Amino acid sequence: MASSVSTIFLISSVLLAVAAYLHHGAGRSNGSSIVAATTHLHFYMHDDYAGLRPTAALIVPGRPPLADTTTTAGDHEATSSPRRFGDIAVMNNALTEGPSLGSARVGTAQGFTVRVAERGAVNALSLHLVMEAGEYAGSSLAVTGRVDTDAAVRESVIVGGTGHFRFARGYALSRSYDYDLAKGGVVEIDVYLQ
Repeated sequence: MASSVSTIFLISSVLLAVAAYLHHGAGRSNGSSIVAATTHLHFYMHDDYAGLRPTAALIVPGRPPLADTTTTAGDHEATSSPRRFGDIAVMNNALTEGPSLGSARVGTAQGFTVRVAERGAVNALSLHLVMEAGEYAGSSLAVTGRVDTDAAVRESVIVGGTGHFRFARGYALSRSYDYDLAKGGVVEIDVYLQ
């Protein structure tokens, strides 16, 4: 009887070990790292500061630029910018499938930016991408990051989400599609999630 209990215990242990190994290895591509599915979203954000119905607004104007003793007489970049250090702007911008405002609307970008650089166009961004159409309707993504609008491609961090995107992590790449700092314009956004 003792040997049959030992045999059953041994067989049970081996089966449990095999099941654990198969379950743990199921999500691995090369036996060393877990592979997660990636979701790619692509849309355009319409940022309008000057139209008949602006969707973005400067709420708190920043301070004037500091005098720059290193600039030459012909260099007025720091003083001619429509944005200033400390500016706080809010947005409630349309997200569309294509670059034209008449393109199918997929959501809204709601949030704010704070100009954090004394020179240059660098902002701290807090943004929610709220999906309103398609399979992700009712879900949102939380985006944050340091955005240098002078850069050709800007990267922000996806720090979470709601609905379909609960526990999301990833990044967003944005590019000026047709943009004027004073009036606004169109920004192309690619989001990559795991």
